[in-house]
Amino acid sequence: MARTALVERTTKESDVRVELDLDGTGNASSDTGVPFFDHMVSQLGKHGGFDLTVVTKGDLHIDAHHTVEDTSLAIGQALREALGDKQGVRRYGDALVPLDEALVQAAVDLSGRPYLVHDEPEMVELIGSYDTSLTKHIWESIVATAQITLHVRVLAGRNAHHVVETQFKSVARALRTAVEIDPRVTGVPSTKGVL
Repeated sequence: MARTALVERTTKESDVRVELDLDGTGNASSDTGVPFFDHMVSQLGKHGGFDLTVVTKGDLHIDAHHTVEDTSLAIGQALREALGDKQGVRRYGDALVPLDEALVQAAVDLSGRPYLVHDEPEMVELIGSYDTSLTKHIWESIVATAQITLHVRVLAGRNAHHVVETQFKSVARALRTAVEIDPRVTGVPSTKGVL
């Protein structure tokens, strides 16, 4: 059974298309008009082992907020749809990922309950044109529509680019484990019978 999703989200602020294959090979591309965000979205696909294609046309003449938010909401929705009823998944995943001086820990539960814990130090405001305050909002948006629990803790780092990129890589690796089919699991990995 294919674990894929195609999500199209159109508002007065943006037009988003996300294609996701959870059982891909890490082939990822992103074209949102926000270069650093595109770099981060590509990290999700590459290190998550997902095929992920994102195209967004947003109101960048205002700023990047709506583009980044609406894209993140669509990515979360695609994740939820591709997971379907979550039969046989591992459910939990965690990763501890370094990138030079940066170190980030991420843990995910495909719980069906959206909850985010995000611990990040204060950083410079901009990486190129990317507003670093958007990083937490990206996770909030993905968590809300994917309906997952996500913990992200920055344990070390002083370079803002490294700190943000390591968050995306660690979340990708945690998701990679959580969405894997576990041959020992029959049904849904929950005593409730649903996730």
